[in-house]
Amino acid sequence: MADVSIFTKLNGIDVSSKVKTKNGLTYLSWSSAVAEVKKLYPDMEIKIYPHVMDQFGNTRFWHDDGKTGWVEVGVTINGKEEREVLAIMDFKNKAIPADSITSTDANKAMKRCMVKAIALHGLGLYVYYGDDLPEDV
Repeated sequence: MADVSIFTKLNGIDVSSKVKTKNGLTYLSWSSAVAEVKKLYPDMEIKIYPHVMDQFGNTRFWHDDGKTGWVEVGVTINGKEEREVLAIMDFKNKAIPADSITSTDANKAMKRCMVKAIALHGLGLYVYYGDDLPEDV
């Protein structure tokens, strides 16, 4: 019998009891996502891309274009990496102006981005169905 793919294994896990809703949005917490993956793949690796040097010489883990900011996270399982990019947003899911981003804002975005990268491997992918629809739909 052939080995079951990483995607098939992770996509077969029912995380519905761990899914939460906040401000009308459904999400899987980062701690639940990591726990579920590490049960099957304890060597999972998480990478933040890249560490950026700001104008003061400080290293930070988010990007900005002078208007808004975003994070990029990669999750590697058994040598296969999935990467995701996510805007740094406030509690209303609106982009935070670049000059107002705090490390806390960026950290929250990084964790959400990590969960989305994990979803690309299969875990909880169904949570995001419809996530890419236009706002007026």
